Amino acid sequence: MYKAVCFESLDNGKVRCNLCRHHCIIVEGSRGICKVRENRNGILYSLSSGILVAEHVDPVEKKPLYHVMPGTGAYSIASVGCNFHCLHCQNAQIAKYDDRNTGAMPGTQVSSREVVNRALDTKCSSIAYTYTEPTVWFEYCLETARISAEAGLFNIFITNGYITSEALSMISPVLHAANIDLKGFTEQFYNRVCGARLKGVLDGIREYKKRGIWIEITTLVIPGENDEPEQLQGIAKFISEELGAETPWHVSRFFPCHQMTNHPPTPLDSMEVALEAGDQFGLKYIYQGNISGGREHTICPSCGAFVIGRNGYRVTRINMKDGACGSCGKQIAGIWG
Repeated sequence: MYKAVCFESLDNGKVRCNLCRHHCIIVEGSRGICKVRENRNGILYSLSSGILVAEHVDPVEKKPLYHVMPGTGAYSIASVGCNFHCLHCQNAQIAKYDDRNTGAMPGTQVSSREVVNRALDTKCSSIAYTYTEPTVWFEYCLETARISAEAGLFNIFITNGYITSEALSMISPVLHAANIDLKGFTEQFYNRVCGARLKGVLDGIREYKKRGIWIEITTLVIPGENDEPEQLQGIAKFISEELGAETPWHVSRFFPCHQMTNHPPTPLDSMEVALEAGDQFGLKYIYQGNISGGREHTICPSCGAFVIGRNGYRVTRINMKDGACGSCGKQIAGIWG
Protein backbone atom coordinates (compact mmCIF):
# COMPACT_ATOMS: atom_id res chain seq x y z
CA MET A 1 0.00 0.00 0.00
CA TYR A 2 1.36 3.39 -1.04
CA LYS A 3 0.41 6.77 0.37
CA ALA A 4 -1.15 8.59 -2.56
CA VAL A 5 0.20 11.60 -4.34
CA CYS A 6 -1.98 14.30 -5.87
CA PHE A 7 -4.74 14.62 -3.27
CA GLU A 8 -5.97 17.33 -0.94
CA SER A 9 -7.72 17.21 2.42
CA LEU A 10 -11.24 18.64 2.71
CA ASP A 11 -13.62 19.26 5.60
CA ASN A 12 -15.19 16.41 7.58
CA GLY A 13 -12.39 13.96 6.79
CA LYS A 14 -13.03 13.98 3.06
CA VAL A 15 -10.29 14.06 0.44
CA ARG A 16 -10.23 15.09 -3.21
CA CYS A 17 -8.14 12.92 -5.51
CA ASN A 18 -6.38 15.01 -8.14
CA LEU A 19 -4.72 12.17 -10.00
CA CYS A 20 -7.23 11.92 -12.84
CA ARG A 21 -9.82 14.27 -14.26
CA HIS A 22 -12.72 12.76 -12.32
CA HIS A 23 -11.38 14.58 -9.23
CA CYS A 24 -13.26 12.19 -6.95
CA ILE A 25 -14.31 13.51 -3.54
CA ILE A 26 -13.97 10.52 -1.23
CA VAL A 27 -15.40 10.21 2.27
CA GLU A 28 -13.67 8.32 5.08
CA GLY A 29 -13.51 4.58 4.44
CA SER A 30 -14.57 4.85 0.80
CA ARG A 31 -12.84 4.59 -2.57
CA GLY A 32 -12.90 6.58 -5.76
CA ILE A 33 -14.34 5.56 -9.11
CA CYS A 34 -11.29 3.39 -9.81
CA LYS A 35 -11.94 1.33 -6.61
CA VAL A 36 -8.22 1.18 -5.79
CA ARG A 37 -7.69 4.50 -4.01
CA GLU A 38 -9.12 4.70 -0.48
CA ASN A 39 -9.56 7.39 2.15
CA ARG A 40 -8.23 6.17 5.50
CA ASN A 41 -8.49 8.70 8.32
CA GLY A 42 -8.30 11.63 5.91
CA ILE A 43 -5.30 10.27 3.98
CA LEU A 44 -5.61 8.79 0.51
CA TYR A 45 -3.87 5.49 -0.19
CA SER A 46 -3.17 3.61 -3.41
CA LEU A 47 -4.14 0.02 -2.64
CA SER A 48 -3.13 -1.76 -5.85
CA SER A 49 0.24 -0.13 -6.51
CA GLY A 50 2.99 -2.74 -6.66
CA ILE A 51 0.59 -5.69 -6.66
CA LEU A 52 0.94 -7.02 -10.18
CA VAL A 53 -1.70 -9.09 -11.96
CA ALA A 54 0.19 -9.29 -15.24
CA GLU A 55 3.84 -9.44 -16.34
CA HIS A 56 4.80 -10.26 -19.92
CA VAL A 57 7.47 -9.54 -22.48
CA ASP A 58 5.61 -8.10 -25.46
CA PRO A 59 6.82 -6.74 -28.77
CA VAL A 60 6.55 -2.97 -28.51
CA GLU A 61 4.42 -3.20 -31.67
CA LYS A 62 1.70 -4.90 -29.59
CA LYS A 63 1.09 -1.79 -27.47
CA PRO A 64 0.67 -0.61 -30.29
CA LEU A 65 3.67 1.66 -30.77
CA TYR A 66 5.05 1.56 -34.30
CA HIS A 67 7.44 4.50 -34.07
CA VAL A 68 9.22 3.54 -30.85
CA MET A 69 12.28 1.27 -31.15
CA PRO A 70 10.77 -1.22 -33.62
CA GLY A 71 11.51 -4.88 -33.09
CA THR A 72 12.33 -4.49 -29.39
CA GLY A 73 10.71 -6.00 -26.31
CA ALA A 74 8.58 -4.06 -23.83
CA TYR A 75 8.40 -5.50 -20.31
CA SER A 76 4.68 -5.11 -19.74
CA ILE A 77 3.10 -4.88 -16.28
CA ALA A 78 -0.29 -4.16 -14.75
CA SER A 79 -2.03 -3.72 -11.44
CA VAL A 80 -5.82 -3.89 -11.11
CA GLY A 81 -8.22 -1.02 -11.51
CA CYS A 82 -9.44 1.56 -14.00
CA ASN A 83 -11.07 4.98 -13.85
CA PHE A 84 -13.21 4.30 -16.93
CA HIS A 85 -16.13 1.88 -17.27
CA CYS A 86 -15.89 1.03 -20.96
CA LEU A 87 -18.66 -1.26 -22.14
CA HIS A 88 -16.25 -2.82 -24.64
CA CYS A 89 -13.32 -3.35 -22.24
CA GLN A 90 -11.02 -6.12 -23.48
CA ASN A 91 -9.34 -6.57 -20.08
CA ALA A 92 -12.40 -6.29 -17.85
CA GLN A 93 -11.35 -9.25 -15.71
CA ILE A 94 -8.49 -7.19 -14.27
CA ALA A 95 -9.63 -3.65 -14.95
CA LYS A 96 -12.96 -4.24 -13.17
CA TYR A 97 -11.68 -6.86 -10.75
CA ASP A 98 -13.93 -6.22 -7.73
CA ASP A 99 -17.50 -6.32 -8.94
CA ARG A 100 -18.55 -8.14 -5.75
CA ASN A 101 -16.98 -5.50 -3.51
CA THR A 102 -14.82 -7.95 -1.60
CA GLY A 103 -12.14 -5.31 -1.12
CA ALA A 104 -9.39 -7.78 -2.04
CA MET A 105 -6.45 -6.71 -4.20
CA PRO A 106 -5.50 -9.66 -6.43
CA GLY A 107 -1.97 -10.15 -7.67
CA THR A 108 1.58 -10.58 -6.46
CA GLN A 109 3.71 -7.99 -4.69
CA VAL A 110 6.74 -7.12 -6.85
CA SER A 111 9.12 -4.29 -6.03
CA SER A 112 9.93 -1.62 -8.59
CA ARG A 113 13.57 -2.63 -8.49
CA GLU A 114 12.68 -6.23 -9.29
CA VAL A 115 10.57 -5.17 -12.28
CA VAL A 116 13.51 -3.22 -13.68
CA ASN A 117 15.85 -6.17 -13.10
CA ARG A 118 13.46 -8.50 -14.92
CA ALA A 119 13.21 -6.08 -17.83
CA LEU A 120 16.99 -5.95 -18.09
CA ASP A 121 17.33 -9.73 -17.73
CA THR A 122 14.90 -10.29 -20.61
CA LYS A 123 16.77 -7.80 -22.85
CA CYS A 124 13.81 -5.43 -23.08
CA SER A 125 14.35 -1.84 -24.16
CA SER A 126 11.36 -0.44 -22.31
CA ILE A 127 8.85 -0.95 -19.52
CA ALA A 128 5.20 -0.61 -20.56
CA TYR A 129 2.55 0.21 -17.97
CA THR A 130 -0.41 -1.36 -19.70
CA TYR A 131 -3.40 -3.76 -19.80
CA THR A 132 -5.28 -1.65 -17.20
CA GLU A 133 -5.08 2.12 -16.63
CA PRO A 134 -1.65 3.07 -15.24
CA THR A 135 -2.94 6.38 -13.93
CA VAL A 136 -4.76 4.66 -11.05
CA TRP A 137 -1.59 2.89 -9.82
CA PHE A 138 0.47 5.97 -10.53
CA GLU A 139 2.69 5.89 -7.45
CA TYR A 140 4.19 2.55 -8.45
CA CYS A 141 4.56 3.68 -12.06
CA LEU A 142 6.41 6.78 -10.93
CA GLU A 143 8.76 4.86 -8.65
CA THR A 144 9.46 2.21 -11.27
CA ALA A 145 9.91 4.72 -14.10
CA ARG A 146 12.54 6.64 -12.16
CA ILE A 147 14.56 3.50 -11.47
CA SER A 148 14.02 2.29 -15.03
CA ALA A 149 15.25 5.53 -16.59
CA GLU A 150 18.39 5.43 -14.46
CA ALA A 151 19.02 1.93 -15.84
CA GLY A 152 18.78 3.18 -19.42
CA LEU A 153 15.29 1.86 -20.20
CA PHE A 154 12.44 3.76 -21.79
CA ASN A 155 9.04 4.08 -20.09
CA ILE A 156 5.73 3.76 -21.93
CA PHE A 157 2.14 4.42 -20.85
CA ILE A 158 -0.78 2.70 -22.56
CA THR A 159 -3.53 4.95 -21.32
CA ASN A 160 -6.95 6.54 -21.70
CA GLY A 161 -5.40 10.00 -21.36
CA TYR A 162 -7.42 11.10 -18.31
CA ILE A 163 -4.43 12.01 -16.13
CA THR A 164 -4.24 15.51 -14.62
CA SER A 165 -1.53 17.99 -15.50
CA GLU A 166 -0.34 17.83 -11.87
CA ALA A 167 0.33 14.10 -12.05
CA LEU A 168 1.74 14.17 -15.57
CA SER A 169 4.22 16.86 -14.59
CA MET A 170 5.60 14.51 -11.93
CA ILE A 171 6.30 11.60 -14.29
CA SER A 172 6.99 13.40 -17.58
CA PRO A 173 10.77 13.67 -16.99
CA VAL A 174 10.99 9.84 -17.11
CA LEU A 175 8.02 9.03 -19.39
CA HIS A 176 9.13 8.77 -22.99
CA ALA A 177 6.12 7.60 -24.98
CA ALA A 178 2.40 6.91 -24.71
CA ASN A 179 -0.24 5.23 -26.79
CA ILE A 180 -3.44 7.07 -25.91
CA ASP A 181 -6.92 5.82 -26.72
CA LEU A 182 -9.10 8.44 -28.36
CA LYS A 183 -12.18 6.27 -28.25
CA GLY A 184 -14.69 8.54 -29.96
CA PHE A 185 -15.37 12.18 -30.64
CA THR A 186 -18.64 13.12 -28.94
CA GLU A 187 -19.40 13.81 -25.31
CA GLN A 188 -22.41 11.49 -25.59
CA PHE A 189 -20.23 8.56 -26.63
CA TYR A 190 -17.70 9.10 -23.84
CA ASN A 191 -20.36 9.57 -21.17
CA ARG A 192 -22.47 6.55 -22.12
CA VAL A 193 -19.82 4.07 -23.26
CA CYS A 194 -16.81 5.03 -21.10
CA GLY A 195 -18.14 6.93 -18.08
CA ALA A 196 -15.92 9.94 -18.81
CA ARG A 197 -15.80 13.24 -20.70
CA LEU A 198 -14.33 13.81 -24.14
CA LYS A 199 -13.04 17.23 -23.11
CA GLY A 200 -11.00 15.69 -20.29
CA VAL A 201 -9.39 13.22 -22.69
CA LEU A 202 -8.55 15.90 -25.25
CA ASP A 203 -7.08 18.14 -22.56
CA GLY A 204 -5.03 15.22 -21.27
CA ILE A 205 -3.67 14.44 -24.74
CA ARG A 206 -2.71 18.09 -25.15
CA GLU A 207 -0.77 17.89 -21.87
CA TYR A 208 1.22 14.89 -23.13
CA LYS A 209 2.05 16.78 -26.31
CA LYS A 210 3.05 19.94 -24.45
CA ARG A 211 5.53 17.99 -22.33
CA GLY A 212 7.29 16.48 -25.33
CA ILE A 213 6.20 12.88 -24.73
CA TRP A 214 6.00 10.86 -27.95
CA ILE A 215 2.32 10.11 -28.70
CA GLU A 216 0.54 7.55 -30.84
CA ILE A 217 -3.26 7.50 -30.92
CA THR A 218 -5.51 4.43 -31.08
CA THR A 219 -9.21 4.33 -31.98
CA LEU A 220 -11.27 1.15 -31.79
CA VAL A 221 -14.00 1.55 -34.41
CA ILE A 222 -17.28 0.20 -32.98
CA PRO A 223 -20.29 -0.29 -35.27
CA GLY A 224 -23.15 2.04 -34.42
CA GLU A 225 -21.17 3.83 -31.72
CA ASN A 226 -18.26 5.83 -33.14
CA ASP A 227 -18.02 4.74 -36.77
CA GLU A 228 -19.92 7.58 -38.42
CA PRO A 229 -17.74 9.73 -40.68
CA GLU A 230 -18.20 12.83 -38.50
CA GLN A 231 -16.57 11.23 -35.45
CA LEU A 232 -13.72 9.68 -37.40
CA GLN A 233 -13.10 12.94 -39.25
CA GLY A 234 -13.16 14.79 -35.92
CA ILE A 235 -10.47 12.51 -34.52
CA ALA A 236 -8.32 12.82 -37.64
CA LYS A 237 -8.66 16.60 -37.63
CA PHE A 238 -7.73 16.81 -33.93
CA ILE A 239 -4.62 14.69 -34.50
CA SER A 240 -3.55 16.70 -37.53
CA GLU A 241 -4.16 20.17 -36.12
CA GLU A 242 -3.18 19.72 -32.47
CA LEU A 243 -0.66 16.88 -32.42
CA GLY A 244 0.80 17.08 -35.90
CA ALA A 245 0.30 15.14 -39.10
CA GLU A 246 3.27 12.88 -38.29
CA THR A 247 1.49 11.49 -35.22
CA PRO A 248 0.65 7.83 -35.90
CA TRP A 249 -3.04 6.88 -35.77
CA HIS A 250 -3.89 3.22 -35.12
CA VAL A 251 -7.40 2.35 -36.27
CA SER A 252 -8.47 -1.01 -34.83
CA ARG A 253 -11.29 -3.35 -35.71
CA PHE A 254 -13.80 -4.16 -32.97
CA PHE A 255 -14.90 -7.68 -32.06
CA PRO A 256 -17.74 -8.37 -29.59
CA CYS A 257 -16.68 -8.51 -25.93
CA HIS A 258 -17.64 -7.60 -22.35
CA GLN A 259 -20.96 -5.73 -22.40
CA MET A 260 -21.01 -5.25 -26.15
CA THR A 261 -21.49 -8.84 -27.28
CA ASN A 262 -24.60 -7.76 -29.20
CA HIS A 263 -22.51 -5.60 -31.53
CA PRO A 264 -21.14 -7.14 -34.76
CA PRO A 265 -17.47 -6.95 -35.74
CA THR A 266 -16.51 -3.75 -37.48
CA PRO A 267 -17.36 -3.94 -41.19
CA LEU A 268 -14.37 -3.50 -43.47
CA ASP A 269 -16.15 -0.54 -45.07
CA SER A 270 -16.02 1.29 -41.74
CA MET A 271 -12.29 0.68 -41.51
CA GLU A 272 -11.93 2.25 -44.94
CA VAL A 273 -13.96 5.27 -43.80
CA ALA A 274 -11.40 5.77 -41.02
CA LEU A 275 -8.52 5.59 -43.48
CA GLU A 276 -10.24 8.11 -45.72
CA ALA A 277 -10.68 10.47 -42.76
CA GLY A 278 -6.98 10.22 -41.93
CA ASP A 279 -6.00 10.80 -45.54
CA GLN A 280 -8.40 13.74 -45.78
CA PHE A 281 -6.61 15.55 -42.96
CA GLY A 282 -3.13 14.69 -44.17
CA LEU A 283 -2.06 12.15 -41.56
CA LYS A 284 1.18 10.57 -42.72
CA TYR A 285 1.13 7.36 -40.68
CA ILE A 286 -2.20 5.53 -40.44
CA TYR A 287 -2.24 1.90 -39.34
CA GLN A 288 -4.97 -0.73 -39.11
CA GLY A 289 -5.19 -3.21 -36.25
CA ASN A 290 -7.12 -6.48 -35.75
CA ILE A 291 -7.46 -6.91 -39.49
CA SER A 292 -5.70 -9.20 -41.93
CA GLY A 293 -4.04 -7.51 -44.85
CA GLY A 294 -4.57 -3.97 -43.57
CA ARG A 295 -2.12 -1.11 -43.41
CA GLU A 296 0.72 -2.17 -41.14
CA HIS A 297 3.89 -0.96 -42.85
CA THR A 298 5.58 2.40 -42.32
CA ILE A 299 5.91 4.10 -45.69
CA CYS A 300 8.12 7.13 -46.27
CA PRO A 301 5.78 10.09 -46.87
CA SER A 302 8.40 11.66 -49.15
CA CYS A 303 9.49 8.94 -51.56
CA GLY A 304 7.01 6.12 -50.86
CA ALA A 305 9.67 3.56 -49.96
CA PHE A 306 9.11 0.91 -47.29
CA VAL A 307 10.76 2.15 -44.08
CA ILE A 308 9.51 -0.53 -41.65
CA GLY A 309 7.85 -3.73 -42.81
CA ARG A 310 5.63 -5.68 -40.42
CA ASN A 311 3.70 -8.92 -40.32
CA GLY A 312 1.42 -8.70 -37.31
CA TYR A 313 3.61 -7.82 -34.35
CA ARG A 314 6.77 -9.01 -36.12
CA VAL A 315 9.10 -6.55 -37.80
CA THR A 316 10.23 -8.01 -41.13
CA ARG A 317 12.33 -5.18 -42.53
CA ILE A 318 13.87 -1.91 -41.42
CA ASN A 319 15.12 0.52 -44.05
CA MET A 320 16.33 3.38 -41.86
CA LYS A 321 19.56 5.17 -41.01
CA ASP A 322 19.81 7.54 -38.05
CA GLY A 323 16.03 7.85 -37.84
CA ALA A 324 15.64 8.68 -41.53
CA CYS A 325 14.33 6.86 -44.58
CA GLY A 326 17.11 4.69 -45.96
CA SER A 327 16.07 5.51 -49.50
CA CYS A 328 15.69 9.30 -49.57
CA GLY A 329 16.94 10.49 -46.19
CA LYS A 330 13.69 12.06 -44.96
CA GLN A 331 13.53 12.10 -41.18
CA ILE A 332 10.80 9.81 -39.83
CA ALA A 333 9.17 11.03 -36.62
CA GLY A 334 9.55 8.71 -33.63
CA ILE A 335 11.94 7.32 -31.03
CA TRP A 336 14.44 5.08 -32.74
CA GLY A 337 16.87 4.36 -29.92
